[in-house]
Amino acid sequence: MCARYTLTDTGELLIRQFRLAQLPPDYRPRYNIAPTQAVTVVLNGQGRRAEMFCWGLIPYWAKDPSIGRKLINARAETVAVKPAFRHSLRRRRCLVPADGFYEWQAVNGRKQPMRIVLSRGGLFAFAGLWDRWQSPDGQEVYSCVIITTDANETMRPIHDRMPVILSPEDYDLWLDPDVQEPEAVLPLLRPAPEELLRAYPVSTLVNSPRHDQPACIEPVGE
Repeated sequence: MCARYTLTDTGELLIRQFRLAQLPPDYRPRYNIAPTQAVTVVLNGQGRRAEMFCWGLIPYWAKDPSIGRKLINARAETVAVKPAFRHSLRRRRCLVPADGFYEWQAVNGRKQPMRIVLSRGGLFAFAGLWDRWQSPDGQEVYSCVIITTDANETMRPIHDRMPVILSPEDYDLWLDPDVQEPEAVLPLLRPAPEELLRAYPVSTLVNSPRHDQPACIEPVGE
């Protein structure tokens, strides 16, 4: 699964790499992003744009918005058939920019937090879905979910799942609102090449989402 990640860019690279006109006014670098928080997503509609959505998908048909706390990840193997995700897979796909994510590895009877980043450094994007939920009194909530798949060889010693990291050349297809058949996009939901990533140990500060600071991404014990 993916339950914590980072997006530490000041915004300049994000705008350039994802071809954005601007960022949301409340965008800021983040070092320990957790479920239920507002996260940056990239959408398509008269050009790409970035928005802040709640991490934890609330399907448009949900009676209770608390369901979003359980829907932070969607499995690639079942995303096309699960009622919570199948509508969004057809019509509401997004990119979730990041520059790292965390997983916890069992080491000598304890859980060691690891940060996984691109081997060459820089930004990447998770495959995401989004939805719009409206409360009985008319309040609208925009939310998102990150898709996961089997771990690659780099990730397998740490965890058996990993988020889907889309290749930049697939961004346009993933975001294209005219592509609505699952068969057209499901092949994109595969493990990243093992050489794409590297992992390093970080402080247990990341165990608590209250800690959102540069110290969270500093290597320890190397």
